[in-house]
Amino acid sequence: MPIAHYIAMVAAFVLICAGGATGQTKGVIRSETTPPKLVMLVYQRFPFDKRTESGKALAAAARACANLEVPNSWIVLESVTGDSEVLSFDPFDSFAHMGKAFAEWGPIYAAHAELGKFQAQINGALASQRTIVAERRDDLSYRANRIDLSKARFLRVLEVRLHPGHEDEFAEAFKKLTAAYEKTESDLPWVTYQVNVGMPSPTFFAFVPMRTLAQNDDLLNLRDLLHEAEGEAAERMQQIARAAYAHTESNLYAISPEKSHVSKEFAAGDPEFWTPKPPASMRVAAKKSGKNKPTQ
Repeated sequence: MPIAHYIAMVAAFVLICAGGATGQTKGVIRSETTPPKLVMLVYQRFPFDKRTESGKALAAAARACANLEVPNSWIVLESVTGDSEVLSFDPFDSFAHMGKAFAEWGPIYAAHAELGKFQAQINGALASQRTIVAERRDDLSYRANRIDLSKARFLRVLEVRLHPGHEDEFAEAFKKLTAAYEKTESDLPWVTYQVNVGMPSPTFFAFVPMRTLAQNDDLLNLRDLLHEAEGEAAERMQQIARAAYAHTESNLYAISPEKSHVSKEFAAGDPEFWTPKPPASMRVAAKKSGKNKPTQ
């Protein structure tokens, strides 16, 4: 890989970690809102003329599930950069949890026809879809136990695809990067996942939750601090990049709470974002409508 690509990768990673608080606090976060052990990533693309229709169906399905006992949750993200797509971030504790959820969805669809209708609308609008399952790598993450996903508004996603056989070198590079962050005592955690199924070559994802886009404004200062902290390790990281990295890409996604389905415990971390109350005018109109209904 050309050195320019390595520089771009480092700059992208600094960018996704730039800024102040990024959806985390300084203490250890409760388990409901920390990054899951397994994540299912579902990338969906819709033609331009069907984006409104698919968006309404995604939101309608989420509203319907809010009143049901469903076996898993999901966070829907919409791309801000890169190709226009919807990314569903579905947390799981294990493959057994995933299998149990799949088994339970069948009877749910059978008992609630409206869900099947919404899913048919989504499937009918799809241009393409790909599904990936990845496992959390705590050894390649930085202070991931401080991440509170319920506080996030945006998610930066760094994807690194490797040439086969270079996983150990990638791990070495990220551990050196983690050490540099430790030296700067940075409070900018990220969590790394390694793809288990769904992609042909070794691939890793680094996720960084962000509360505001303004957190990228101190990029240059953080880059300088990291370069100094890396010291002699910087040259080794460049060597690894040239030999191991086949492709890197960094993109930004905005979280869509109305299309997501999260637990009550998760939503309690930031109820104004996840379960906002309707505007006062709508509440007044609803009350008036209720009063005008004929009595039985």
